[in-house]
Amino acid sequence: MIDQLTRFLPPEGVKIIVVLFLSFLIGLEREEHRAVEPPGRYYFGGVRTFPLIGLIGYALALLSGGQLFPVVAGFVVTAAFLLLSFQNKLRAGGAAGVTTEMSGLVTYLVGALVSFGYFWIATTLAILSVLLLELKEFLEGFSERVPAADIYAFTKFLLLTAVILPIVPNRTFGPFGFNPFKTWLIVVAASAISYGSYLLQKLQKGEGALWESAILGGIYSSTATTVVLAKRAKQEHAPHLFSGSILMASGVMYLRLLVLIGLFNHLLMKRLLLAFLLAGVGGLLVGWFWSRIHDAGRPGAEKGVEVKNPLELSTAFLFALAFVVLLAATHYAVVFFGSRGAYGLAVISGLTDIDPFVLSQTQLTSMPIGVAAGAIAIATASNNMAKSAYTFAFADRETATQALALLMGVSLLGLLPLFF
Repeated sequence: MIDQLTRFLPPEGVKIIVVLFLSFLIGLEREEHRAVEPPGRYYFGGVRTFPLIGLIGYALALLSGGQLFPVVAGFVVTAAFLLLSFQNKLRAGGAAGVTTEMSGLVTYLVGALVSFGYFWIATTLAILSVLLLELKEFLEGFSERVPAADIYAFTKFLLLTAVILPIVPNRTFGPFGFNPFKTWLIVVAASAISYGSYLLQKLQKGEGALWESAILGGIYSSTATTVVLAKRAKQEHAPHLFSGSILMASGVMYLRLLVLIGLFNHLLMKRLLLAFLLAGVGGLLVGWFWSRIHDAGRPGAEKGVEVKNPLELSTAFLFALAFVVLLAATHYAVVFFGSRGAYGLAVISGLTDIDPFVLSQTQLTSMPIGVAAGAIAIATASNNMAKSAYTFAFADRETATQALALLMGVSLLGLLPLFF
């Protein structure tokens, strides 16, 4: 559109029109805001003042000849005038905010940016400013609805991804191929999937069905979800419902592992694809139908469960440490004991969180793909048996017995890479 205008107007004329248009948008929004506010309150600026501020920014940038000092000086002077406006607002009494004054500073910058030829940046700043001003009630309501703990959790996630990851060295050390950057990238990927599942569960506010909680819980930790379901099963006396939900959580585990493995080792993912798809989809379908079998349990047994935020800095660092330890342990187990060493380590790793062990197999280039796939399959089966033990420890006997049979079935499907 700007190119078409330059055919009829000089370049500076086009810039003046753009400045006036963008500044007018901001001033119009402020003018509308004034109309809905109570009378008698002090206001600064509207559809005339903001275009004037934009033109001042444009003119100073034009006269500066490409130098930043005059533009910065003009910005300081404009800010001083806006400060006087804010002081008058305080003297007038009532609630006083700085939104309008900040909008004036943005308008000045829009004029200067257009003068320097940054049309896209100027337009983006103006439009975003109008959106932020118009969405005042929504944004303030949103901030009140989001707990401080969730804001803190999101900040920690940004720390893991945007602060720590870029500064980790991308070099390989040691005979087992330890790469700090890839290690932390794996931590970030696992944390992102877990945190995404947690956010989805938070959106349900505990009002979803039990099977929904089982599926979403299986995305971030099927073991933790199994423990939660087992403890509740002892109170509700609905063995089919809870054993089926536990199976669904374990079925999701296979699909989640496929995604994580595929992100870092495509060949290994292809080797496990058929077996893990059968185990994952089969676990979901069988678990769903099994949980639909009627039990004479208490009313409200199908209500979803509350979850805790899985994203903790200590957890992330422990995950990274476990990953490195298992990476080295698997390397030396294969060196000294062959495939039997990797399989034995897989059985032990399956008794706890299997993600560090599974993801460590994606980075061992010295290990044959078949051995790595077999070790992962054994680790998942071992983890399912550990979950069965948890159900016997926390749930009623009938639920635990059914969960054991169902988890053994899905484990056999997951062990297919050992035979093909």
